[in-house]
Amino acid sequence: MTVPRQLPNAITIARIICAPVFLWMLLADAGHNGPLRWWAAVLFIVAIATDGIDGAIARRNDIVTDLGKLLDPIADKALTGCAFVGLSILGALPWWITIVVLVREIGITVYRFVVVSDHVLAAAWMGKLKTVAQAVALSLALLPLSTLVGDWIWWVNGVTMTIAVALTVASGIDYVVSEVRAARGGRAAR
Repeated sequence: MTVPRQLPNAITIARIICAPVFLWMLLADAGHNGPLRWWAAVLFIVAIATDGIDGAIARRNDIVTDLGKLLDPIADKALTGCAFVGLSILGALPWWITIVVLVREIGITVYRFVVVSDHVLAAAWMGKLKTVAQAVALSLALLPLSTLVGDWIWWVNGVTMTIAVALTVASGIDYVVSEVRAARGGRAAR
């Protein structure tokens, strides 16, 4: 069976479209842990899970594109950014965490657009690990699990969020160091 060449990019674009829908659902619940909060969490989890699906389809069928390399991290950042902002608006996450994460994410995204005519800055292994850590931490923060299992889940969420923020900062530093090294290597070769 032949996979349409644009299927992975279509999945990525669907993830981008899900971001504002998810944010609306999360904020419409207003922190009451009602059905909209659960549905928002489920939408986030399903949407963030498609990150692995679109990439796997593209690699397996040898249809990886520069557009996909550019859109995929943007889709991840749109979805996770909406989650960080939404949780901070609801008072479930300190704003300083959201600001640190958004500064890193927006900075790398802007840089990707600046260098796109020279090269496509694809996600590195640490950036992918960061995305997984954010997905887990945000999923735990979004699901109102304390209503089912008790308040101890907040400790688990605190640990996973700490790991996610540490990886966010570390992967940002890794991108900067890698790009500086590449630029120095390119200039030295000329």
